[in-house]
Amino acid sequence: MTDLTLYHNPRCSKSRGALELLEARGLAPTIVRYLETPPDAATLKALLGKLGIAARQLLRTGEDEYKELNLADPALTDAQLIEAMARHPKLIERPILVVGDKAVVGRPPEKVLEILP
Repeated sequence: MTDLTLYHNPRCSKSRGALELLEARGLAPTIVRYLETPPDAATLKALLGKLGIAARQLLRTGEDEYKELNLADPALTDAQLIEAMARHPKLIERPILVVGDKAVVGRPPEKVLEILP
């Protein structure tokens, strides 16, 4: 089976729910606690490619950092938004499940099941 990687925040109920769904199917994804070991800009860019979304769609707009850094500014480029997420990983939506060359944001948690082989 293809390797599974879950970008996970154990304090997030959606992230815990996604992990429980995977484990209930006998799957043991590699866990990346992205708040402790944040992805760099290159990793985030690759993740966005696998997700098939723009950087703005991966931002958690309710976080204080989103407002403090004025990330709602439509003039900001994807590169600038990616750099902000790399420096402030709390801004990254979660959980993210990566399966091979595809990825999905697990909101709701059941979305992770959509990309399983």
